[in-house]
Amino acid sequence: MTHDVVDITIIGAGPTGLFAKFYAGMRGATARIVDALPQAGGQLTALYPEKFIFDVAGYPKVLAKDLVRLLVAQADQFGQPTFLHQRVLGLEEDGGVFTLVTETDRFPSRAVVIAAGIGAFSPRRLPQPCAQPWYGRGIHEVVTDPDAFRGKRVVIIGGGDSAFDWAHQLADRAAFVTLVHRSDRFRAHAATVREVQAAAAAGRAEILTFHELHDVLSPTGGNTAGNTAGNTGGNTAGANGGANDGPLQAIVVRDTKRKTTREVAADAVLPMLGFVSDLGPLGEWGVTLANDEIVVSSTMETGRPGLYAAGDITTYPGKLKLIATGFGEAATAVNQAVHWIYPEKKVAPGHSSNMALFGQTDD
Repeated sequence: MTHDVVDITIIGAGPTGLFAKFYAGMRGATARIVDALPQAGGQLTALYPEKFIFDVAGYPKVLAKDLVRLLVAQADQFGQPTFLHQRVLGLEEDGGVFTLVTETDRFPSRAVVIAAGIGAFSPRRLPQPCAQPWYGRGIHEVVTDPDAFRGKRVVIIGGGDSAFDWAHQLADRAAFVTLVHRSDRFRAHAATVREVQAAAAAGRAEILTFHELHDVLSPTGGNTAGNTAGNTGGNTAGANGGANDGPLQAIVVRDTKRKTTREVAADAVLPMLGFVSDLGPLGEWGVTLANDEIVVSSTMETGRPGLYAAGDITTYPGKLKLIATGFGEAATAVNQAVHWIYPEKKVAPGHSSNMALFGQTDD
């Protein structure tokens, strides 16, 4: 599908991209966002929606998910769209129009603002073949609503910050939380580790070190990896000849030291193994990259006319990777893009408190 031409297409629906869409609307420019993830918010939604952020101006503290919600509301007030599940594959330019090409769509615009954070990123998947049929049916790649796991038996696989953060967050919601990790060395904040250990001591959780996923069990179809009593290379089609239709009931974990297995009751499994990031085709767009970041000027120009960048994906002397910094860079990038598209428009927009756009007296 080829969409209509707009003034600015923004790559990335993280905080910087969302604020860029708002700012484009404030400047009277047509805009849209394109993002590879299924939800807006970028890393805030995918990695730590339930954690507080303390360094956003105007908020003594704010939950990441609440900041995203407010940014979406701010960005959407001009009625301009956000397109999710759109991984960018290429960029074309013809007659002064850039066209972003995704797997399914084409998005033409007069300028582009790249606010892609660390690039397109996706959760690292469990390597065991037995897990693959259960994604979306009991194995969840990301947590968007922790209350969805209230009263459930949850198994979290991993030993980093995300694993322990969610073990801590869900310990008071889930019926029981089991954290499974392949070693006894954790890559998480010590305070969070202590919180989860305290939950385990109180009987609300369990930590299984030197364990890994071995099988997934369903009440209607048996196991998906064959006979878990000792056949580690069993039939991946399962006992009923295919992926089971019943709900996830339990997993089997393997003790990597003792070479034994045990069954762990589970209604949901959360693999927290980190994310894989990919800059994709950005290196082919005529921009300068340094350590997988786009080198920009003080006006967020990439060196290719009409192409601007803002947020964590950019680098310049003195760069700070903060949400607050990204907001300022988004405003700079959009103002420069608007002036480039419409030279008669000033770079500086004036003060929003005086804009007729918001029902105020226009200077």
